[in-house]
Amino acid sequence: MLFIVITSLITILCLLGLIHTARDKNLLGVAFSFVSMLVFGWFSVMTFLEWLGVVG
Repeated sequence: MLFIVITSLITILCLLGLIHTARDKNLLGVAFSFVSMLVFGWFSVMTFLEWLGVVG
């Protein structure tokens, strides 16, 4: 459960970083923030689904 909370918080921080870097028009920062948000978001969702017993 703690892993779900941590990865969800990191995903939210990546989203905030994505918005901030997009506002500054930093394309490399946008790319890294977007990829990080996708990876940590995927881990959050799949870990939550596994915790519920829906998958695996």
